[in-house]
Amino acid sequence: MSWETWSFAFNVTVPNLLMMLLGIVLRHWRLMDDRFIDGATRLVFNLALPCLLFFSIATNHPQLLGNLPLVIFGAVGTLATFLLLEMAAVWLVKEPRERGVFVQGGFRANTAIVGLAYAMTAYGSEGIALGSLYLTVTVILFNVLSVITLTRSLQGGQGKRISRLSLLRSIVTNPLIIGLVCGLVYAQTGLGIPPVIKQTGSYISALSLPLALLCTGASLDLRAMFRSSNVAALSSSAKLFVVPMLMTLGGWLCGFHGAALGIIFLFSATPTASGSYVMTRAMGGNATLAANIIAITTVGSFFTTALGIYFLRSWGVI
Repeated sequence: MSWETWSFAFNVTVPNLLMMLLGIVLRHWRLMDDRFIDGATRLVFNLALPCLLFFSIATNHPQLLGNLPLVIFGAVGTLATFLLLEMAAVWLVKEPRERGVFVQGGFRANTAIVGLAYAMTAYGSEGIALGSLYLTVTVILFNVLSVITLTRSLQGGQGKRISRLSLLRSIVTNPLIIGLVCGLVYAQTGLGIPPVIKQTGSYISALSLPLALLCTGASLDLRAMFRSSNVAALSSSAKLFVVPMLMTLGGWLCGFHGAALGIIFLFSATPTASGSYVMTRAMGGNATLAANIIAITTVGSFFTTALGIYFLRSWGVI
């Protein structure tokens, strides 16, 4: 395997690992405690991440119709993998309240940050154009489906009946979904963003990834990472192997090749989004389990991404 392939995965993946390791160290030094983590998590969930998603979409004006097949495939593929994991969770996860975390960890990819970085490194401006379209539809689905599965498992685990109204309310009031929808609407107006607002937005957006990764690292329970239930290991295996294989094979069978198939693989091969930890903690789920899944997939994706790129390039399909 060429050094360029390893270097590609190394440059994108290792900074995330180092930020989580810093979170572990800061927690050990007592510079981050539960009170700080709770406050920082709310800041990321309610302000920084929505701002990042809004500006990343509002400042791009991709041509939707020309790449509609890729967008449709992303939506259908995301929904299909979500449903497969929902069915698998019933059989693999004994604790009902952890099923939503298992499902979210298995299908929710870090496309908004790592995915775009992959796309830019591999395909330049073409990758950004294709990736922003693919990102828009998949990130909306990631957030909507994550709210659905977490709400179902958390309320179901308490024996409560879930009303459609409460589920709809959870979706429409989710700050991440609000940021995405507002970004989509603003992008369609064709209006520019004043430089002062754009710069302020970039400052706020820049908080999201480092702060989320620090909180994720500080919340890691290394001793519980591979506990007896193996929920983190099972969810991580789905994210690292099952989902990328199914998405890439499905894309190839549907006739995608070159940069389009490369985007499908790279976006599905990214580690579990750090936003999954933020959402799980904000909704009262098992945040430690969510953090462990992110850690395992962040480490594992370095190898699976590099191997996938090597084989797909060797076969001449990307």
